[in-house]
Amino acid sequence: MARNTQTALVYRQRIPTRVTHWLWAMCLFFLLLSGLQIFMARPDLYIGQQSGFTFDNSVLSIDATQQGDGTLAGYVDLFGHRFDTTGWLGVVNTDQGPTPRSFPTWATIPSFRDLGTGRVVHFFFAWTLAGTLFAWFLFSLFNGHLRKDLLPRPHDLRALPRDVWNHLRLRFEHRREYNVLQKLSYFSVLFVALPLMFATGLTMSPGVNSLAPWMLDLFGGRQTARTIHFAVMLALVLFFVVHVAMVVLAGPFNEMRSMITGWYRAEPRSADAEV
Repeated sequence: MARNTQTALVYRQRIPTRVTHWLWAMCLFFLLLSGLQIFMARPDLYIGQQSGFTFDNSVLSIDATQQGDGTLAGYVDLFGHRFDTTGWLGVVNTDQGPTPRSFPTWATIPSFRDLGTGRVVHFFFAWTLAGTLFAWFLFSLFNGHLRKDLLPRPHDLRALPRDVWNHLRLRFEHRREYNVLQKLSYFSVLFVALPLMFATGLTMSPGVNSLAPWMLDLFGGRQTARTIHFAVMLALVLFFVVHVAMVVLAGPFNEMRSMITGWYRAEPRSADAEV
């Protein structure tokens, strides 16, 4: 059957959705770079209640070592396996030459070592993100965006194999509504990843530990919570990379127009329903 190629501009993204989308993007950018600044103070991840030289519970370490010829080499230890990461992690190139440093200067806020400023920036944007997420939830609950656009329904799940196959072939349908992969990914970020980031971040706070010690038991200790926090951050970075790639492949002008003005050029509904 020949596909109907007629398209029409539809109002797809409401103002609260667009505003919170860009606020999330800004917050997550600053949270990532300030978080890496904080991580440099102790570039190690552990599983368990405690950490230190007497415990063998490290899952990741970023460090530098001096080689026999006097040069510095950066490395990452991951689950007992060591990888040479000179120039990227552990030892990076600066104006002073190879320098022991967990991350490149462009990957942290501020670019120089300053744990205090990194924490101030991180906490500010963490609470900004939390407020934005709460405001988005209220708007989406009352205007129907959450129910109509994000909650996967049985017919969405039945279409999952087809949508996966279409994405693998780089065939993208410009629907009025989100496809099932978008619904699943956005739902996972908004209702799983971000709440988990907040919960593990709070678990690392001694003040919160005194008020809610049960959170330490929930996440298996502060060190485990820190490791989960870092792992979720990596998952969000991966989501961002895939998200941007999908925007580029599906038609960046149409996708960006939708998230800036709200208007989206979509296929007829009959085309959406084709198998």
